[in-house]
Amino acid sequence: MEETELIRNVYKKMFDGMIAKDETVLREVLDDSFVLVHMTGMRQTRKEFIKSVLNGTLNYFSAEHEHLPVEINGDTAVLTGQSYVAAAVFGGGRSNWHLQQKCSMKMINGEWKITRSVASTY
Repeated sequence: MEETELIRNVYKKMFDGMIAKDETVLREVLDDSFVLVHMTGMRQTRKEFIKSVLNGTLNYFSAEHEHLPVEINGDTAVLTGQSYVAAAVFGGGRSNWHLQQKCSMKMINGEWKITRSVASTY
């Protein structure tokens, strides 16, 4: 499988873990250094993000991945994922929106890991 597809699969796997509330999957794809920057500017570490997914602060129900362009530069990459997502977050009701996550990735021990994600809409 080519690198671009491997990177896209990491992004998709992150969403699978978010939807399933699967801590093992999230720990597998998110590097220890991972930081999520929410649309509000709030930042969450990997530990805080996973906890929020598991405790229902962040509830993801589905994701249709519409555009997944990838730029690779040696052992780093950026995937700007645009996905149509159904979610209920921070106590709000279930909504659908076009979520963009600009994911910085790094090849670590032979595997692509997400080190940072900046969320916005598109």
